Amino acid sequence: VTSPCKILKCNSEFWAATSGSHHLGTEEAPEFCTALRAYAHCTRRTARTCRGDLAYHSAVHGIDDLMVQHNCSKDGPTSQPRLRTLPPGDSQERSDSPEICHYEKSFHKHSAAPNYTHCGLFGDPHLRTFTDTFQTCKVQGAWPLIDNNYLNVQVTNTPVLPGSTATATSKLTIIFKSFQECVDQKVYQAEMDELPAAFADGSKNGGDKHGANSLKITEKVSGQHIEIQAKYIGTTIVVRQVGRYLTFAVRMPEEVVNAVEDRDSQGLYLCLRGCPLNQQIDFQTIRSAQATEGRARRKGPSLPAPPEAFTYETATAKCREKLPVEDLYFQSCVFDLLTTGDVNFMLAAYYAFEDVKMLHSNKDKLHLYERTRDLAPGNTAPSGTPPTLWVALLCLSQCWLCLL
Repeated sequence: VTSPCKILKCNSEFWAATSGSHHLGTEEAPEFCTALRAYAHCTRRTARTCRGDLAYHSAVHGIDDLMVQHNCSKDGPTSQPRLRTLPPGDSQERSDSPEICHYEKSFHKHSAAPNYTHCGLFGDPHLRTFTDTFQTCKVQGAWPLIDNNYLNVQVTNTPVLPGSTATATSKLTIIFKSFQECVDQKVYQAEMDELPAAFADGSKNGGDKHGANSLKITEKVSGQHIEIQAKYIGTTIVVRQVGRYLTFAVRMPEEVVNAVEDRDSQGLYLCLRGCPLNQQIDFQTIRSAQATEGRARRKGPSLPAPPEAFTYETATAKCREKLPVEDLYFQSCVFDLLTTGDVNFMLAAYYAFEDVKMLHSNKDKLHLYERTRDLAPGNTAPSGTPPTLWVALLCLSQCWLCLL
């Protein structure tokens, strides 16, 4: 799936045309306005296909602000000015940052160390919230993962196979909001087969402010793994492309997680409250559906088969190669192989757990074993059910379904 929204192209063209223009004298200000009008024209051309895109709306508001700041007229030439290069000593290379742009130094100078939390999204898709709740969800389309006073994160999930309920993350947008003297507003956007190692404007740090390097992108593996360090809010974000789809993981101080103006709308943000109940999936329910689908397929052609057929035994053996502990990451791997037939989902579960090991502050909570769906009162399973018993119950249910 390739997005028809071309806002990244508009952003890149504007950045290429104006890089270094903040060093220009006043006599060259019209050149900046020309590039700004071209930028606005480009966003209007893609407005229809970008209606639900966070990066698009961020660009539109940013253009309006720049028009006012530079006293630019909306009418006039829109031809692109000559390309410029960053002069030596630009903020892209600045190493010094004010203390306020380092979270641990500024926010907690005279108090205890901050309590860090973790959220991750991977696979078909599986969500680990900031409170260590683990869920498997449908959430097709665009959904907000995080939305607080400092940043917004939105994911778009698309069907893995035609006619299938299995979805995976095909697009990710992260907006870092402008913060004091540290960073300008920055947008990062990744899509299937496009994992940039820079923000949408082509930069790799927080812009022109004095603390720009308190926000930086580092490419770990070209086209497969990037890391974003936002030191001014004590946050680390890891984005990967595994197979055709994206995974997301974040480490964030609890204080930043809860920094929201409208607490009543917090329930909309998946990393904080989890998926809505009607979007949650229980492994056992899906396994029953898979068994029914298998019987229907034996009776005649009906539902599309995955590209590679896994049985429960072969999926279990495959997942055990990378995930020896039979926790919910292991169960997610088995679930995804049975649902999609795509072996890359095994790697997605593996890397998601690797990110947990790197980002989670409590090493005793790396593995999770409880159920993956919030059940109604009176229909809950004991949270302390041992993992071996849980797996045994799954196997018994599988055998019973086969007998049916």
